Parts: sequence; C-alpha cells; structure tokens
Amino acid sequence: MIHTQQHRRSFLAHSGGGLLAALLASHGRFADAATPLAHVEERSDLAKYFKQAGTPGTWAVLDSTTSKLTVVDRQRAERRYSPASTYKIPNSLIALETGAVKDIDEIFPYDGKPLPRKEWERDMNLREAIRVSNFPLYREVARRIGLARMNEWIAKLHYGNETLGTQVDRFWVNNTLQISAVEQVRFLMRLAQRTLPMSARSQDMVHEITLIEQTPAYALHAKTGWYETPSLSIGWWVGWVALADGSVKSFALNIDMHGEADLAKRIPLGRALLAQMGILPAQGATP
Repeated sequence: MIHTQQHRRSFLAHSGGGLLAALLASHGRFADAATPLAHVEERSDLAKYFKQAGTPGTWAVLDSTTSKLTVVDRQRAERRYSPASTYKIPNSLIALETGAVKDIDEIFPYDGKPLPRKEWERDMNLREAIRVSNFPLYREVARRIGLARMNEWIAKLHYGNETLGTQVDRFWVNNTLQISAVEQVRFLMRLAQRTLPMSARSQDMVHEITLIEQTPAYALHAKTGWYETPSLSIGWWVGWVALADGSVKSFALNIDMHGEADLAKRIPLGRALLAQMGILPAQGATP
C-alpha cells in the first residue's frame, strides 16, 4: 500500500537516523564497487516466472546481510545493456551533487511544445519527473550537468561501462552507456546504504524520490526503464527493499520486450520474484 506523505517523511526520518546506521553496521556495508561478494547462487527454480510471463530475462538480488548475490541466468545477469530510464537515478544524484539542480522541489517550466506523453506537458520538479519518467526534463538535467562533469561522476560512481560518448543528453538511451543487472544491484546497494562518494544530502533526496511504497515492515524504492531499437527491446525494473531489521536487498530485472504491451509485465514479474524470495509479501497479502 502507498502511504501518505506524512507517513513517508516519518519512515525516511527513521531510516536516516542512528538506528539504521547501527543496524547497517551489523548487516554489511558496500562501501565501493569492488566490495567482494560472499558467493553467487543461481536459482533455476525462479526461471519459471519468466516462462509464465512469456519472455526471456534475468534477475539479480544482492543481500546486505550475507553479501550473497542471487541470479536467474547468470550469463545474462552479467551482460550489459542500455540503462534507459533507470539512469534517472544517477542522473538525479549527479544533478543534486553538482548543484545543476538545487533540490528535488526545483520547478522545471514546461515550454508549451507538444511532447510524446501528455503527462509531461506541465511544470514539474524531480520528484514528479522521475515518477512519470519525464525524458525531456531529464535531458535538460543532463545538459545542465554538462559532459565533463557527467564523465567525472560516472567514473567516480563506477557506473556500468563508464562510457558516455559525445551526446550528453542521450547516452543512456543510445546504447553508449551500458550496465548489467549485477552492476545495477551493486550500485543500488551503495546508494541504499548511503555509501556512494557523494553527500548524504544528495543520497537522501534520491531515496525520497525513488520511494514508491512503504509499510512498517519495509520500504520499496524502484525505477523502470525501457530501451528500444528496431533490433533490440529491453525492459528494466531496478531498486531496493529496506527491511525493518536494517537489512537491504537490492534488485534488478531485465526482460526482452516485444512492444509496448510488455511494459506492464516488468513490475508484476519483479514483485512475484521478490515475494517468492520472501523479501516482499505476495500481491494482495497483508504484510
């Protein structure tokens, strides 16, 4: 269930305090991209969920408590693809850290031109833009950051192949920048635990805008993505679950897409996998 903004602020205030810091200390900290994993477990039993959805794909989950990586189709989990709109997470972080965007409430005015999606055609801030995946607005965010600063920060974050090319406002959708599901969960774990090499303020704000669901038992942070060319179409759902005991499970799903009709498969498939692993309750169950 989605709670009110007041409930969200209460959960965030709690999760940002000393209690979570103490809990995380006992659940493992992923301080950098090279933090070793305890081991990798392939779960062939979970492949049935992809068959039921009618699409090939991969699934990766990193556990802060055990440092274990769980995967479906390890070869694909290590294969890099365009991050598409999942890049809105690091794009937001870098924009806030560099001051290209003042905060998540700064308004980007709509210029009145027709856009591919009607829901983009209004003034909007980052907390709204990430929710509706506003591509034109995030292109403007990237232009404000600039190619030099973007390159600098992508290297500091060790994000994917760390390759941006020359188009500062399209590299995450033109297959220049690429990242694997395994790299996604490692990056997201560091963000979830606030151990990225940037300010707590920037990480806290991105925690806030990626929070999509919370209960007393967990907080779910997530972002979708869709990369499409005439020869390849990939759908993403990535994020992390912060549990009440202080542990974190970061996750990344990518699937082959066969057109816009498959967009609706990403989140239910990911949630079914999280439920099967005991990380989230099954849809419709009381947490």
